[in-house]
Amino acid sequence: MRISLNWLRELVEIKLNPEELAETITMSGFEVEEIEDWHTWADGVVIGKVAQCQPHPNAHKLSVCQVDVGKGELLNIICGASNVRTGIYVPVALVGTYLPKIDLKIKPVNLRGQMSYGMLCSLKELGLSTDIDGIHIFSQEHLQLGADVRPLLGLDDIILDVTSTANRSDALSMVGMAREVAALTGGNLNIPESAPILLPQNIGNLSLKISELAACPAYFSTLVRGVKIAPSPAWLKQKLNGAGINPINNIVDITNYILLEWGQPLHAFDSQRLKSIDGREKITIGVRFASIEESLKTLDGKTRKLSTQNLVITANDKPVALAGIMGGAETEIYSGTENIVLEAALFDPVVIRRSSRSSGLRSESSARYEREVNHFCLEMALYRALSLIEELAGGTIVAQEIADNRPDLSICNRSIELRLERINQVLGPVELGDNNIDELTSVDVENILTALGCKLTTSSHATWTVTIPPYRYRDLEEEIDLIEEIARLYGYERFCETLPEKPEAGYLPIDQELLRKLRASFRAEGLTELMHYSLVKPGEDKQIALNNPLFAEYSALRTDLIAGLIDAFQYNLEQGNGSLNGFEIGRVFWQEEGLQETDMIAGIMGGDIIYSHWQNSGKEEPMTWFAAKGILESVFTQMGLKVEYHPDRQDSRLHPGRTASLWLGGSKLGVFGQLHPQLRQEKDLPASVYVFQLDLDVILDLLERDEFLISTFKSYSSYPVSNRDIAFFAPISISVADIEKVIMNAGKSLLDSVELFDEYHGENVPSRQRSLAFRLTYRANDRTLKDNEVENIHNRIREALVEKFGVSLRS
Repeated sequence: MRISLNWLRELVEIKLNPEELAETITMSGFEVEEIEDWHTWADGVVIGKVAQCQPHPNAHKLSVCQVDVGKGELLNIICGASNVRTGIYVPVALVGTYLPKIDLKIKPVNLRGQMSYGMLCSLKELGLSTDIDGIHIFSQEHLQLGADVRPLLGLDDIILDVTSTANRSDALSMVGMAREVAALTGGNLNIPESAPILLPQNIGNLSLKISELAACPAYFSTLVRGVKIAPSPAWLKQKLNGAGINPINNIVDITNYILLEWGQPLHAFDSQRLKSIDGREKITIGVRFASIEESLKTLDGKTRKLSTQNLVITANDKPVALAGIMGGAETEIYSGTENIVLEAALFDPVVIRRSSRSSGLRSESSARYEREVNHFCLEMALYRALSLIEELAGGTIVAQEIADNRPDLSICNRSIELRLERINQVLGPVELGDNNIDELTSVDVENILTALGCKLTTSSHATWTVTIPPYRYRDLEEEIDLIEEIARLYGYERFCETLPEKPEAGYLPIDQELLRKLRASFRAEGLTELMHYSLVKPGEDKQIALNNPLFAEYSALRTDLIAGLIDAFQYNLEQGNGSLNGFEIGRVFWQEEGLQETDMIAGIMGGDIIYSHWQNSGKEEPMTWFAAKGILESVFTQMGLKVEYHPDRQDSRLHPGRTASLWLGGSKLGVFGQLHPQLRQEKDLPASVYVFQLDLDVILDLLERDEFLISTFKSYSSYPVSNRDIAFFAPISISVADIEKVIMNAGKSLLDSVELFDEYHGENVPSRQRSLAFRLTYRANDRTLKDNEVENIHNRIREALVEKFGVSLRS
């Protein structure tokens, strides 16, 4: 926000020079981006009077002027402006003057045979914005010739460009900044206030229809008749120029002035144009959301297609303004306006933010509504505007309609308990000078909070009940907020720099350590870590859709990681990068009795890990199901996990005969399998593509148990092993995992390991069966096993397999 120091001085006593004030404001948490000194724009420009004006003898577009600047002699000045004439008071740039805004130094110059000793200036040449072409003509009479023009034009000012934080909506106003400066410097405030206006009985045929009470909690509509549209007085124009707003006319300028002064946006409609919307004498002002087929031509001259996210102001149900953003061109104030309807309203910040983004339009009004306008100052800003309309436009207030659904404004008088002990505990000691260090005192706290406008009541020793001023109720909610304000106003630089008394070495939480180990294990197996967006295309079951997406293609949250990995695999092939071996750790979301989310590990494999021109003559060997499974098994082994595999056909993207569900400690861990042939053909992928997806929480929950975290010593047997093989025909429906489990249970303590080393389908194998061969390793920790001991256990295992699964033993 652009802050005029001249205007600010009217509201608060300022004891600092501009540079010191800018430094103080910046150190308090705001940012002064620029100090703009207007004094330099018209240094050397004085008031002059055109004593005589004649056409140039050699140029029909130029005039030869004799200008009196109070020096006794008239200056001969050539002027090309069409509005120059005898008897007017004008700004005159004397010889030697430098005008920085147009980068021009005034020198004597010969123009078509006539010497010119100066220049008659326009406002644009002096750096001020205006719609008027030609030189500036002062409206005042009997001005002092030769006097400095800067006080008359408001160029004796300095502008601070201040950026406020998002939580300080009150600082987007001159009154708010005046309060801030008063709290920082101790200056006296002089806030303008207007008394409530007594309104006559409603004779204006004006009514309200607020359809969206949540989006518009308060709406004041005031009918004012008999206004006279005219240019604003100089003081009002100067204030608007200082804020970077072009003056238009007295009514529009008043609404902009209140916006700057109080931070409360207002809008004025032409009453007669509102009536002409549908020809009815009675006007019903409404607030509702727009329909898709509606459009509105705004004040910037653009016709905008409206959406259901746009909150609109209507007249007899026809849109006439984008609520809180910009008015409509059809009902704008113009030179012939006689009656106006003045709007003062509160709108929900989220609604205005969405509407502004949807329409691609931001304004000074929307910038304030998006941060939430203070509910407390609505009436004060309205009364101030109406009093100025009466004063500057001669209007008569006829009627007012109010729809006020605000919650009890007593919430604005929030009370917070504040403890001195807690303040010093959080902020620490302060430097008092001369190497003296002490803590904040009760007097310091009371002075700072009183300067902020808070009221303090002592509730016990060094404890206060602090009543928050209404204009700060949004950002001062808890004790820590008050402590932050105390630090900010006392001065961050005055607090001591301290280090923790007992610094400790940093460490990672156990889940982060385990996650890093998992990542390292997958990378060690040749998999590259991938990252994808959490936003995907909509259309899947149980998806969570976004209410306000940036793009339709990314309007839902992903329900798994496999889909993104398949797309990445396809993309790598299309780009000529070959098959992809990668994994991803990320979060998935779904709807099931509410919104659910969890972290997953997923991977895709299909490339030849030992791809080599030397070994394979440049030919890539497709990965087998067992090789892909071996990568997973290797990671599980490194992590100390025993995972069981069971046939699974639930995921339609995976091959029904080459897919397994993974189980860990009785909980489902995830799925592993080969891509379905149909999906592979649709995406033009090779046959040997395998994917897995694991629930990260299941892994971490198990690994965080004491038996995994605490290492235990296990002695290694020094006695030799005894190996036995067992082969048999088993039904295809029986999984190897089930067979291994029965073998281990039957072998008990003497069976050291079980390994499947052969599987055969084909000739001499019974239908719907397969031949399996296992190597069983027996070992004892305290002795060398005898043959009869091994044979007894081995026969027990054979009998268990026959009894449990009905296998046909071959050896």
